[in-house]
Amino acid sequence: MNQFKTSVFNPKRIASWWCTIEDLLWSEKKIVEKIKRNAEAFAKADIDTAINFGFHVRFDFSNYFGQLHSYYANVCEELHKYDIKFMDHYSCNHVQRPRNEEEFKKLHRNHRHHILLFHDPVAASHAQYEGHFFNDLCEIDLQDGSRGYSKAYQLEVFCHNNPGFLDMHQKYLKRLLNDVPMDGIQVDDMCDYAGLTTCGCRYCRDRFKKEYGKEIPPYDNKQFWGDIDNKSEYYWGNYDNRDFRDWITMKADSVADHLKLIKETVGELPLMTCCSSSGPILLNGLSLNLEKLAPHLDMFMLENCGIDVSSVNWVRMDAEALHQKDIAQKRDDATTMAISYSIYEPSGYLGWALSRYWGVGNWSSTLNQRLEKDPDDAKEIFDIIRPYNNWEVAYSQLSDEGNELVEIRLASNKFCRENGWRDDKGAEHWDKIKKWSAYFVENDIGYRFIRAEEIADKNALSKETTPVIFDGMGCVSDNQYMAIADYLEKGNKALISLPFGTHDEKGVKRAVPLSQLLLEQNYMNLSVIETSTEAESLKKIMEASGFNPVIIQIKGDHRWALRIRKHHGKVVLHLLNQALKAIPHSSLKDSAGRAILEGIESKIEDNVLSFRFNSEKLALKNMTLLSPELGEETREVTITEVNERMSELQFDLSGITIYAVIQEH
Repeated sequence: MNQFKTSVFNPKRIASWWCTIEDLLWSEKKIVEKIKRNAEAFAKADIDTAINFGFHVRFDFSNYFGQLHSYYANVCEELHKYDIKFMDHYSCNHVQRPRNEEEFKKLHRNHRHHILLFHDPVAASHAQYEGHFFNDLCEIDLQDGSRGYSKAYQLEVFCHNNPGFLDMHQKYLKRLLNDVPMDGIQVDDMCDYAGLTTCGCRYCRDRFKKEYGKEIPPYDNKQFWGDIDNKSEYYWGNYDNRDFRDWITMKADSVADHLKLIKETVGELPLMTCCSSSGPILLNGLSLNLEKLAPHLDMFMLENCGIDVSSVNWVRMDAEALHQKDIAQKRDDATTMAISYSIYEPSGYLGWALSRYWGVGNWSSTLNQRLEKDPDDAKEIFDIIRPYNNWEVAYSQLSDEGNELVEIRLASNKFCRENGWRDDKGAEHWDKIKKWSAYFVENDIGYRFIRAEEIADKNALSKETTPVIFDGMGCVSDNQYMAIADYLEKGNKALISLPFGTHDEKGVKRAVPLSQLLLEQNYMNLSVIETSTEAESLKKIMEASGFNPVIIQIKGDHRWALRIRKHHGKVVLHLLNQALKAIPHSSLKDSAGRAILEGIESKIEDNVLSFRFNSEKLALKNMTLLSPELGEETREVTITEVNERMSELQFDLSGITIYAVIQEH
């Protein structure tokens, strides 16, 4: 076990420790001196945790592990002088293998951040580590019997069920832990980028036969693979076929079993993996299931992808952020962070502000290497994030331990995603969830998620009296139905949409939808959505339950989003602009041809805001408005009593583009 084992820590201000290929020249003097300079710069930027970025596809560097680990040990030594933690971060289950000249050039255009030092086709057939030849560990594609390949990343993919791969990875992990005094580790890509038609190796075939008593069908079986002509390969599969649903389940279980082995190997060292999404059906095509991975993780990370102009449309990410946060909280209230990529300082600031708004740690990272070449005016991440971290430490240290004010709960049931359930209009459960999330953000309503286990637990579901919305929940288990019925019988309020409970948790269609059984009970506290907008639906549940938002905006532009959170018993209001205007770079574009975000402006002109709030539920006193954009300046917040139950809050956000906070002074 790791002789340098450390205690669990709680990162708040994280940044990427970027490597370049020249770092393999350690211990040359220039590399050692660069480590010292960067460690000092991290300290001046009030960064508390550095996470490695580079040498990503780790087994491509198997011939250089000695000097690579020595380099990382030196990085740890310098960072620890400033009490900065270090986490390694790598992909374990891939090797870069572009298959032709076009793929080779594509790889070098789009994925320089991996650091590209892979074997040529001749050497690749002999490449190995600890006696395991890489070609023997790869997945088998059922389409043509070739090695599993990711066209998105030009990777060949190792099989999570191959015992040779698992042995090789575990031996490497033990060596890494012995060589590098790291404080935590992120093992990436706990998924399958090669898609749904992998893997057909003997180990996957044996597992499918053993666990389900079934054979993996050939690629030409349309009853299994469904429509493969007009869809992305990640959307293939016939979800009406029980065998295909079992295949999806086995693939996700295989990844989770691999992660369990990793956790057993690293022991008490904090473990994290990468996850940019936890909600949509698309994840089945990647075998990415964070809820199955969660029991083996100590930290959780949302990859808030994007360096292009669309990044300013942040509301679409709120559902993912709060969903992953709930998964983490149910895992012993585990540390949560969001990584936001940037090329220029404004997007670095936006990422910092998003993490504050979501109440999670902020991982700041440049991503210049996703462009064909680094911009001439490229900045280091510690220079981009330093002013915001410095401001936070000086004026507003609000850790990610705060608790949201929850006014309503939104059900997210993994059974719908795992079984590929869609309604008769093609909408999936997550589509409905995202609409509700956006509506709550736009109307300053505090919400949280409840997920499959909590929905099935009578005591947990009824522990709070806040209303629950069950929208687009086609797959419902018997235990969930009984818990919901018990919840309603106790007089608690809920809103459901139809269809509801048309299938069970395995995706099997029910003879009688559970909605029919619920409606036969004539619960006065149950509202039903048929066809309406979120606003109309919420009005319906408000009328049925007497629910009223704690705070309502009465003056000013409504596109400032307000989120209420309690930090150590004190109420804090976080304000984030929903009406951001992206300033595109004049020439830089990402791999998809989208313009890179260079600057950000606000579309809002009326920045003098007033809110009416329930003073019985929200105790506000001695409040002050601050923002990094104001520097040392603070602004007055006026609180006026309207009556015994209601008060008004007024403040001025003029001159502030992205983020402000209102806190007790």
